[in-house]
Amino acid sequence: MLGALFVCLSLSSCSGVQSALDPAGLEASKVATLFYVMLAGGGLIWLGVVGALFYATRTGREPHSERSAGRVILWCGVIVPVTVLAALLSYAVWLMPNMRPWAPGGEGGLRRIEVTGEQFWWRVRYLRADGSLLFETANEVFVPVGERVLFVLKSPDVIHSFWIPSLGGKMDMIPGRINHVALEATKPGTYRGVCAEFCGPSHALMAFSVEAVDAAEFEDWIASRRAGRPAADPGGLELFLRHGCDACHAIAGTTADGTIGPSLTAFGARGSVGAGTLPNTVEDVARFIRYPDEIKPGSRMPSFGMLPEGDAERIAAYLKGLR
Repeated sequence: MLGALFVCLSLSSCSGVQSALDPAGLEASKVATLFYVMLAGGGLIWLGVVGALFYATRTGREPHSERSAGRVILWCGVIVPVTVLAALLSYAVWLMPNMRPWAPGGEGGLRRIEVTGEQFWWRVRYLRADGSLLFETANEVFVPVGERVLFVLKSPDVIHSFWIPSLGGKMDMIPGRINHVALEATKPGTYRGVCAEFCGPSHALMAFSVEAVDAAEFEDWIASRRAGRPAADPGGLELFLRHGCDACHAIAGTTADGTIGPSLTAFGARGSVGAGTLPNTVEDVARFIRYPDEIKPGSRMPSFGMLPEGDAERIAAYLKGLR
């Protein structure tokens, strides 16, 4: 009973929006297949060892002759393990070309999304086929289902690792180098991406969401982001500009064009604040504005705890209205 309970609890952790064993992408499904094949091979060897143990400890067994013992060692210690391990290795080598994240020269026709790992958030830029910028957002990625997407990965300062477990494997983001990974979502849904390389005090507070939607919905989303729609609150925008937020942040359709921090265009449509750290509510946005370093240690955003009473809340309400 306890064994069955343990197995059920273990298997329950193999699903969810951040599980490599609950694949929603072409590459992730191959990684999961390889894992299960390796698990079966390892289990076969384990069963053989346990079977040999029970055989050797049976009551009333006569001692083995030297010749019989030699045959047991040859078969159980050499032939069977080498055969199983060789089969597993051959399968892995055969599967590897299908798991290759990207082949140079193979980007023709692929939709391109440039992701830059910052401390501690994600700059996401959607590119045209010629590499020019369509628009920029942050901490959220939209991809079409059934279409292979090329991610262009960068970092300006420290090493990060881009990983969407449900869609595919990891790829490092190294300063001074551009890496690529091509992923294809196979079913709609919301998935969680993370940084898989320690990058500073808020490494664990650096998540992003991935929305996989059908092609028509994706094109509608692209069109809405390119158009932009300012919030109907000129007072909130005036406070945003007066307190200097535009020095670091950009908002489409306004004079705010900062590039140091995340773009806040359509900020109200995002599900979280601070790259997955807090829910996107007016109260939490205002709290993040006033005390960012308390929420995300090492954050480069300055504290605005000195703002007059109500200003942070008014700015937060304005940002929440951006769609």
